Amino acid sequence: MTCRVLGVRRQGYYEWRSGVKSLRAQENELLVKHIEKIHHNSRQTYGWPRIHAELTLGLGMVVNHKRVARLMREAGIQGLYRRRSRGCTVRDPHADPYDDLVDRDFVVDGPNDIWCTDITEHPTREGKIYCAAVIDVFSRKVVDWSIDDNMRTELVVDALGMAILRRQPERQSTILHSDHGSQFTSWAFGRRLVDAGLVPSMGSVGDCYDNSLVESFWGTMQLELLDSRTWETRAELATAIFEWIECWYNPLRRHSSIGMLSPADFEAAHTPPDRDH
Repeated sequence: MTCRVLGVRRQGYYEWRSGVKSLRAQENELLVKHIEKIHHNSRQTYGWPRIHAELTLGLGMVVNHKRVARLMREAGIQGLYRRRSRGCTVRDPHADPYDDLVDRDFVVDGPNDIWCTDITEHPTREGKIYCAAVIDVFSRKVVDWSIDDNMRTELVVDALGMAILRRQPERQSTILHSDHGSQFTSWAFGRRLVDAGLVPSMGSVGDCYDNSLVESFWGTMQLELLDSRTWETRAELATAIFEWIECWYNPLRRHSSIGMLSPADFEAAHTPPDRDH
C-alpha cells in the first residue's frame, strides 16, 4: 500500500532496503568516475559541454548532455568560467595603419588563410612577463609564440619569424591581422611581413572585437593558467606557458568553435595530406 501511495516500485523499494543498487545507479556511479577523471585531466577546467564531448567523441559513450550536467552538479564538479581578458598593446598615434581585410569574419577555408597576432602580459614576483602569439584562424592553433621581460618590437618579430619558419606560407596567400599596437606598426615588423610575402591587416582603433579570436585565446589562457596561482619568477611562468600551449592547448584542449576537437586534431581531420600546414 505504501509503495502504491508513494508511486514507488516494489522491486525498487526492496532493492533500497537490501542495499542493492539499481542498474541505473550503478551506471551513474561509473559515469561519475569517468567525469571525475576527465575533469582532472583537463586541469579542473572543463565544464559539462567539453566533458560531454570527451565522453562521446573521445570515449565513444552514448550519454545525454543533460545527464552529464546533472551528475556533475550533484557531485560538485564544475568548470572554470571566463572573465574579462587584459590586453597590453600601446597604439602608435603616428603610425599609418593598414586596411582591415578581415572585418570580424573569422571563417576561412583552410590553414594559413588568416593569422591573428597580439601581446598579453602577466605579473610575477620578479616582474612582468610579456607573451606574443600568432594564431591560425582555421584551427585556432597557436602557430608560434615568444616570451620576454619587455614588450619591444623584437617580441612580436620573433613570434612571427618562428611562425613563418614553421608554416612556410605561400607568398601573398596569408593575411596577418593585428591591432594598432606600436609593435605591429613598427618598421621592423612591417619589413618582416614584406620579406615573407604576408598581407597585413589591422582592425579599427580601440575595438577588441576586431581581433576577438586572439582576445578569446588570451582570456582562456588567463583563466586556465595565468590567474591559477601567484608566480614567483619569470622563468617559472615562461615554462608554464610553454607547457600549457604545446602540451595542452594545441594537442588536447577541445574547442567549441571547431566541433569540440583540439586544434591539432581539427587540422589533421580537415587538411588534405598534400596541403602545407
